[in-house]
Amino acid sequence: MKESFVSLTLDTASALRAGAFGNATHLLCRECGATRQLGPHYACSECFGPLEVAYDFGQVTREQITAGPRNIWRYKALLPVPDDIESSPNLEPGFTRLLNARNLAAELGLARLWVKDDSTNPTNSFKDRVVACALSAARELGSRVFACPSTGNLANAVAAAGARAGIPTVVFIPSNLETPKQVNSAVFTESLVAVEGTYDDVNKLASEIAGEDPGWAFVNVNVRPFYAEGSKTLGYEIAEQLGWRLPDQIVIPVASGSQLTKVHKAFQELIALGLVEDKPYKVFGAQADGCSPVASAFKAGVDAIRPVKPDTIAKSLAIGNPADGIYVLDVARQTGGGVEQVGDDEIRAGIVLLARHEGIFTETAGGTTVAVLKKLVETGQLDPAAETVIINTGHGLKTLDAVAGSVGPRATIAPTYDAFTAAGIA
Repeated sequence: MKESFVSLTLDTASALRAGAFGNATHLLCRECGATRQLGPHYACSECFGPLEVAYDFGQVTREQITAGPRNIWRYKALLPVPDDIESSPNLEPGFTRLLNARNLAAELGLARLWVKDDSTNPTNSFKDRVVACALSAARELGSRVFACPSTGNLANAVAAAGARAGIPTVVFIPSNLETPKQVNSAVFTESLVAVEGTYDDVNKLASEIAGEDPGWAFVNVNVRPFYAEGSKTLGYEIAEQLGWRLPDQIVIPVASGSQLTKVHKAFQELIALGLVEDKPYKVFGAQADGCSPVASAFKAGVDAIRPVKPDTIAKSLAIGNPADGIYVLDVARQTGGGVEQVGDDEIRAGIVLLARHEGIFTETAGGTTVAVLKKLVETGQLDPAAETVIINTGHGLKTLDAVAGSVGPRATIAPTYDAFTAAGIA
């Protein structure tokens, strides 16, 4: 066991080293507003509502940010991490490209479209961002095991980050997860645990383990408030890469819903700090028909999320009881956006559409986002004249099976010129 990663149970903020969580000051209940000291807490002791990180940022300037490294730590003043975070071994994710998607925009009839392509992160998904923040929290809290329940991408990121940091990892996945995602986790850790059941079953097991052994840091359970803050860096980067301004509308895939709500939080923080101009923007969520509890609630005009049993090829979005679902509804309604859903065939078509127009091979979550973008345009929910951003959260090599039956050789020919011309390819 690494000496720097001994087992501790921290019940008081006084046990933390000075500056352990940077400018973060406390945890705040998103329901009743009660506060709690920084630590391995994720539920309010007053109303059992979810906790999130609150800050006293002081003054943060564009110059301070741009002087930082070309990864998420350029925003460390806005995250619950120490000022010396760069000295801790980590995957250094972030500052991925924002691609001007002119070809896809023309195909869909949009004036300006950008793709925030997080498939180029170290383990090829946005999860490297959130895991980096969770890893910092686990280290500061003295946890002895770094773990997660996952639909795949998170397992990859946790296993790789733990390997890089020299920390024992255990990752739990549904047993029917796509084979590439299983291999991408198992190559980094010997403790990949396949659980019979859905992601919600896996998450329940993780919560039970976390409750019994405080030495385990489950990134999306008992250190979830810190983990979730990593998604804000997507919002920060989009604004910075657009020249320190916000887009008019953005489409984000919804699994737990945390990414969407934290991108919105990032935009609001940038406005409050005077780093971008205050302006209206619309936030849209994207779900798959086979797991669309948030889209269903949005369309029904209700606040309660009715859990569902997932049945979709978009397994990375297959969370039937999304923790942040009600907050996704709040953001969508407050900004004048929405939450839409598409079927598996549309998801496959979305993957191919992005690949053949922009050279980006996305996984099923990205296919869902592209397909929802297309549907939003066709149904008039999204303004084609407004500047739009979509988020590609992961690489298509993780979900090859989704399109394996849809793409392939156009023709099989003999190695002769006559055979080539007869095939009618040219």
